[in-house]
Amino acid sequence: MIRRVRKWMLAATVALLPGSVSAQTRDVTVFAAASMTTALQEAGEEFARSSGIRAKLSFAASSTLAKQIEAGAGAQVFVSADEAWMDYLEKRGLIENASRKKLVGNRLVLVVSAGRPLSVLISADRGWLGGLPAGRIATGDPAHVPVGRYAAEALKKLGVWAEVEARLARADNARNALVLVERGEAAAGIVYGTDAAVSKKVAVAGYFPEVSHEPISYPVALLRGQAQGEALKFYEFLLGAEARAIFLKHGFSVP
Repeated sequence: MIRRVRKWMLAATVALLPGSVSAQTRDVTVFAAASMTTALQEAGEEFARSSGIRAKLSFAASSTLAKQIEAGAGAQVFVSADEAWMDYLEKRGLIENASRKKLVGNRLVLVVSAGRPLSVLISADRGWLGGLPAGRIATGDPAHVPVGRYAAEALKKLGVWAEVEARLARADNARNALVLVERGEAAAGIVYGTDAAVSKKVAVAGYFPEVSHEPISYPVALLRGQAQGEALKFYEFLLGAEARAIFLKHGFSVP
C-alpha cells in the first residue's frame, strides 16, 4: 500500500514539473465573432510561428459565444462584434475588466450578387430601395446578432425599417448572411465591409452612412482568471503592430 502511495505521489510530482507534458501545453482558446474569421485565422498563424503557441479559434455570433462563456465554456480570450455582448459578460463578472480594449472597427455595407452588380446611394431618401432587386434582404437576426442590430438601427434611422423588416432573411451570424446572398437565396444583404471583401460572389452596392448607426466596435478581453500565460501573450499580440497590420489588410479600421 505504501509503495502504491509513493508511486502516485511521484507521478503527481512529475506532472507538475516544468518539463512535463502538462506544463508544456501551448494552446490558447479564443472565441471570436464570425466576421473576424479570415483576419484572426491569419493572425493566429502568425502568432504560432513567432511564439510556438497555437490559437484554437472558435467562431460564431457574439451572442452565441457570450452565452456559451456564461455557461462555462473554456474560452480564454473573447472578441465580440459589438460592445453590448462584452457588456453582458462584464456585468456577470466573467472578464478581466482592465483587459477590455477596442480591437478594430468596421463598416456596414449593402451587397448584391456579383453577377448583377449595381450602385445605390443609401440615404434618408427612400428611392434607393426601389433600385434593389426583388426578394429577401439578408442580415443577422437583429434580436441576437450584432450585424443585424446595426442594420436595424440604420434602417430605422433612415426611415425605411417598415418597408424592409418583412423582407429580412435573418441569419445566425454575419458570415451566414453573406452566404445567403452568394447562393442567390437572398437578393441583397446587409453585412460588414470586411465580409464583402472576402467574397468574389458578391459586390458592394452601397455604404450605409456611419451616422446612421452606432460605431461598429469590436472589443477584446481576457476571460476571468486568464490574465497570464498563453492567453495574455495572445491578447498582447492582438493589440500589437503585427496584428494591426493584418487587420488593416483585411479591411478593418484600428484605433
